[in-house]
Amino acid sequence: MTKKVLLITPPYHCGVLESAGTWMPLGMVYVAGGLQDAGYEVKIYDAMSKYHTFDDIKQQIQDYHPDAVGTAAYTSSLYDAISVLRIAKEVDPSIITMLGGIHSNFCWDEILQKDGNIIDFIVRGEGEITTTELLNSVFGGKGTDVPGIAYLKDGKVVATRERPLIKDLDALPMAWDLIEWKDYSFKTKKNSTLAVVSSSRGCTQKCTFCSQRLFWKEKWRARSAQNFVSELEYLNKTYGVDVVMIADETPTFDRERWEKILDLLIEKKLDVEILMETRVDDILRDKEIMHKYIGAGILHIYVGAESASQATLDKYQKNLKIEESKEAIDLINNAGIISETSFVLGMPDETPDSIDAAIKLAKYYNPDLAFFLAIAPWPYSDIYKELAPYVEEFDYSKYNLIEPIVKPINMTRAELNKHLLRAFREFYMDKLSQIEDMGEFKKNYMIDVTRLLINDSYLASQMKGEMPPEAKKLMEKYLKKPEKQIIIVPGN
Repeated sequence: MTKKVLLITPPYHCGVLESAGTWMPLGMVYVAGGLQDAGYEVKIYDAMSKYHTFDDIKQQIQDYHPDAVGTAAYTSSLYDAISVLRIAKEVDPSIITMLGGIHSNFCWDEILQKDGNIIDFIVRGEGEITTTELLNSVFGGKGTDVPGIAYLKDGKVVATRERPLIKDLDALPMAWDLIEWKDYSFKTKKNSTLAVVSSSRGCTQKCTFCSQRLFWKEKWRARSAQNFVSELEYLNKTYGVDVVMIADETPTFDRERWEKILDLLIEKKLDVEILMETRVDDILRDKEIMHKYIGAGILHIYVGAESASQATLDKYQKNLKIEESKEAIDLINNAGIISETSFVLGMPDETPDSIDAAIKLAKYYNPDLAFFLAIAPWPYSDIYKELAPYVEEFDYSKYNLIEPIVKPINMTRAELNKHLLRAFREFYMDKLSQIEDMGEFKKNYMIDVTRLLINDSYLASQMKGEMPPEAKKLMEKYLKKPEKQIIIVPGN
C-alpha cells in the first residue's frame, strides 16, 4: 500500500510578510516533489496561509491518515512547529514525525533533548534527498543510517554524518500540482496569483547577524538560466501565475547567468511581474543594464542597507559603504522599479540619537519602502556571543525582527520599541507627503502598500493613540476611512 506523507506549515503569524501577500512554502514544494517521484502519496497543508488553528490541523491529520507528518521551522515558528508534531502523535503515535528548517539545522540537540519524544527525526540541511531516503529506509525496515538526520535513541541524541550540498539544482523535481493556487496572491495586484520560486541557493557573504550564509556554508549554487525561466513560463501558462517572488538571497551573483535570465524573460514576454532581493554591489555592477531589469518584468527590488552607522556595518561584516546603498537605491528608483531596504537596529549601543540617524539616512536614501527591524540574535549566529549578555527575551516565538530581544545599554526594550515605531511613522508620513511627485504607477503602489502596512501588518496592533493633524490629513487624502486609522502615533 502506498505510504502517505502530510507536510504541514506551522500556523505562526507575526504580521510582517502577511501584510503584503500570501507566500507558499517553497521548501515543501521541493520536498514533496522528491517524495512523489519516489512513489509516495503527498499532501501539502499550508495551515499558516489558511490561518487555520491547531484544532483544524488535528482534524486534517485525522482525515488524511498519514504515515508520516513533516513540518519546518525558523526560530520564531519553532514552538508552533513542535506543536504540529505533538498533535500528530496524539492522533496516532505510530505516525513518523519529522522536523526541518533552519533553526533545527543548528539547534537539533537542544530540540531533541526537550521534545525527542514527539519528534522522531530532525532533517538537517537540504531536505529533498534526505527526507525521501529517510522514509524509504524507515518504511523499508533498513534502519536510520541516513546522512543528514538527528534523532533520540535510548535517551541520547544521535546525529548522522552531514549530507553534502546538492550539486544539480536543475534535476530537483517540484510538486507544483499540490499547491492550492487560490490561496496565494500579491495584495497590491488585484486577483493575482503568486508563486515563490528559487533560481539559486546560498550566499558567500559573512554578515554576522545572518543565518542564511551559515545554512548554505557560504557557498552559492544556481539553476541554469534556461531551466529557471522555463519554470516561470510553465507556472504562468499552467497555473496563471502572474507575480513571482524570487526567494534567493543573491539571484544576481553570477552576472553572465543573471543577464541570460533577463534576456530570456524579455524574449519570452511572459505576463509575470517579479519581486526579488539582491545586494547593493550587484545593482551597482548592473547599472548599464537596468533597462533589462525593466524589460524582464522586475517590479520590486529589496537591498539591505542595515545600518546608519558605517562602524556598525563593519561590525556586521556587511562589506558595504553607506554611499553605495544610496547609489543603488537611486538606480532602482530611476528605473521606475519599487525600491525597498531595511535597517537592523537595537544593538547594545543603540540610542534615540542613533535611531534618529537611521531615520534621517532612510529619508536620504529615499527608498519607496523601508523597514526598521529589531535585531534578533539567532542562537547559532556569529553575533550571538557578543549580544548574549544583553538578551532579555528567551521566548523564541518573539525572535521575529519585530519585538526587541536585546536591551540596549541606554534604553529599555519598551523604549526601543517605541522608537522603532516612531521610525516607521516618520518615514511613511514623509513618503506620503511626497506622493504627488511620484509617477502614477509608484503613487498607486505606495498608497496600496501604505494602507496594507497600517491596516493589515503588525503596525496596526502596535501603534496606538490619536493621529497628529498632518498624519490625519494625509490619511484622509490618500488612504481613505481615516476614522479607522487611529494607529499612527506610538503609545506610551
